[in-house]
Amino acid sequence: MKSKILAEDQHILVCYKPPGLAVQSGRIGEPDMISELKNYLGGRNPYLGLVHRLDQPVSGILVFAKTPQAAAKLSQQAAAHGEAPQGGKNQTGKQKKNGNQKPGKGAIPSMEKGYMALVYTGTKRDGTATEQIHQIQESVQEPGLYKEGNKIRRKEIKLVDYLLRDAGQNTSRVVKADTKGARRAELLYEVVEKRDRQALVRIRLLTGRHHQIRVQFANAGLPLLGDARYGTEESRGYSAEKGYGNICLCAFSLSFYHPATGKKIDFQLEELPWIKNN
Repeated sequence: MKSKILAEDQHILVCYKPPGLAVQSGRIGEPDMISELKNYLGGRNPYLGLVHRLDQPVSGILVFAKTPQAAAKLSQQAAAHGEAPQGGKNQTGKQKKNGNQKPGKGAIPSMEKGYMALVYTGTKRDGTATEQIHQIQESVQEPGLYKEGNKIRRKEIKLVDYLLRDAGQNTSRVVKADTKGARRAELLYEVVEKRDRQALVRIRLLTGRHHQIRVQFANAGLPLLGDARYGTEESRGYSAEKGYGNICLCAFSLSFYHPATGKKIDFQLEELPWIKNN
């Protein structure tokens, strides 16, 4: 089984998805997480609720529901953060215990996902986030390459765009705000470290749009390394040089409220899938 189980009880199944594995595939014979996990659960067509997704080339942590009741509550949390699906230790991750934390009275519980990405900083283009990365670099004091070591708070940069999805081509692009069908996309990111022509960034999504991170960073002149679809000729060449065969984007942390107990639980990877390249 390519998926890695991080935690399980009678209500939920938390897993790590490696890059290249589809969450759910419509192609006969192509492996996917849903099929793998149903085989793992055994029995005759066991229930497995899909709560949220990751693009096939992207890695990260996902939670699945094992009952319809859990699926409803978790989907509500995903929707509260705008990421509901439409239609660790080492690389296995670890669970952080948060005691009896619960959402405040009247508050809508929200699922939160944290991302790490490697972006290409060699693009020379005025007025983009590339310039901001170089300015912020002055505050980065060697925190340890791609580690969570010395925690230095850095300035967050906000990207705001309007995205239009092309379902037929399975792509999205940045368009003007008044374009019919365009949806506002927002995210915050901070630079963890910069080296050579690449930078490690930590991302917080404020909206959940199709291919949002990949499209917004490409539009800002900072395409994700390993991204053949939205990358530039320069970034694709650099990715090949460094051996980045998959998109360097990982949903490295996930927090949500347990659908049965209401307690907040957190999961976080301690190692990123591309770290062997550095």
